[in-house]
Amino acid sequence: MEEKRKLLIETKDLTKKFNDVVAVNKVSIKINRGEILGLIGENGSGKSTISSMISAIHTVTSGEMFLDGKKYTPSSRMDAIDNGITMIVQEAGTIDGLTVAENIFLGDEKRFIKRGIVDGRKMEEEAKKALLSIGIEDIEPSATAAMLSFEERKLVEVAKAVYYDPELFIVDETTTALSQHGREILYKLIHKLRDDNKAVLLISHDLQELMDNCDVLTVLRDGNLVETISKDEFNEDRIKKSMVGREIKGDYYRSDYDGKCDGKVIVRAENLESDTLCDVSFDLKEGQILGIAGLSGSGMHELGRAIFGLEKLKKGRVTTFISDKESEIKSVKDALSNNIGYISKDRDKEALVLPASIKDNLVLANLSKMKFFITKKTEKEFAQKIIDDLNIKCSSMNQAVGELSGGNKQKVSFGKWIGNDSKIIIMDSPTRGVDIGVKTTMYQLITELKKQGYAILLISEEMQELIGMSDEILIMKDGAISGRAQRSAELGEQDIISYMI
Repeated sequence: MEEKRKLLIETKDLTKKFNDVVAVNKVSIKINRGEILGLIGENGSGKSTISSMISAIHTVTSGEMFLDGKKYTPSSRMDAIDNGITMIVQEAGTIDGLTVAENIFLGDEKRFIKRGIVDGRKMEEEAKKALLSIGIEDIEPSATAAMLSFEERKLVEVAKAVYYDPELFIVDETTTALSQHGREILYKLIHKLRDDNKAVLLISHDLQELMDNCDVLTVLRDGNLVETISKDEFNEDRIKKSMVGREIKGDYYRSDYDGKCDGKVIVRAENLESDTLCDVSFDLKEGQILGIAGLSGSGMHELGRAIFGLEKLKKGRVTTFISDKESEIKSVKDALSNNIGYISKDRDKEALVLPASIKDNLVLANLSKMKFFITKKTEKEFAQKIIDDLNIKCSSMNQAVGELSGGNKQKVSFGKWIGNDSKIIIMDSPTRGVDIGVKTTMYQLITELKKQGYAILLISEEMQELIGMSDEILIMKDGAISGRAQRSAELGEQDIISYMI
């Protein structure tokens, strides 16, 4: 008989309110040692809020928490770390202006103070040890976080969290920011922690990921605990139904397998070369979803940035053909004036102004469309239409975007460009950190945009997403296109992966 696991963390009637909004409502959960507990629910269900209270990012409105049977009331994140609790947050958890070493030891600089001054060399040496401990050799501790890719910044957060040898390791929607190599690093870590009789709280929208890695799964809906399911009872349809309160069966990708596109060429990339790209050429047509696949460092994300004018090219050109007008894209200004929209993978840093309201974020990308009619009334009507069309869950259009859940932030990102009538949309990891309900809405929207003649460049690390949605997939390796795959019912992940390695 399996030995009963020892209780590490317990919450009793844990509640969190943001003004009049109840984000978490009297939730009682138990996290045991030697266990990976999965937390799942739709965006806005309270997953991140619960983990943020446990790690002292948010204060508790009411209810209690217990650590090893004793009342637990952390006063700060450093206090939580001192109590053995570390967390990787869903969005950016590093500060651009600080070095990697300074980010890893932020709040704990006192350990490196010598004669009243922080010993930077000693800090960097210790940061190098932290990075090497999780198998990261190519990130320099002296580099500023702003110089790193989104994935590299996430791996720095992982190194920081593991460095403090946590008793409870909280992972909030982190794997969607990582390549397959990065995910393997993280999976290896969480299983080692479990085997060492530590505990892991894994938050994800990827059901297969949760079922593969977790021992227990707790489902939340609208801030309430719905049920807790043990591994021997895992069932995908049951979990989906618990999440949304209704039965969801079957696939949510495109049902057709006709990848043929007869629309005219609307974007042409010719011999693109940059610090990352190597002689990349392709055409994107009206009514086409062109998928871009690749491993970390393949150049897939840089390609999207190049088409939008963000990546400086050493050679080659990007040309658009809209209304029989030929235009070269050399800058973001050129892209915007030629109806190109860009949904960034790093939405908090590049796609949204977090302190600003939903209304202001939506209107900001649409000033040129509204230039003759800018009034408070037209702004409100414009924003409300997008909020209604995309079912953005918010208290009002004046709510700060930074207060929204990941899925609703992404809806605002979509809304900016759809409202702008951008006929060419670059989507980099568009469903990162969103739940199955929001994914379904986004896939339906992408399919509808295709029918309306939009040209979509879909960049994703999710193989099934690319296979399920794209008319054609370009596979990248070492900055170049290494293979192509046409839409078909027989196309599988292995067909694409073989061109990546």
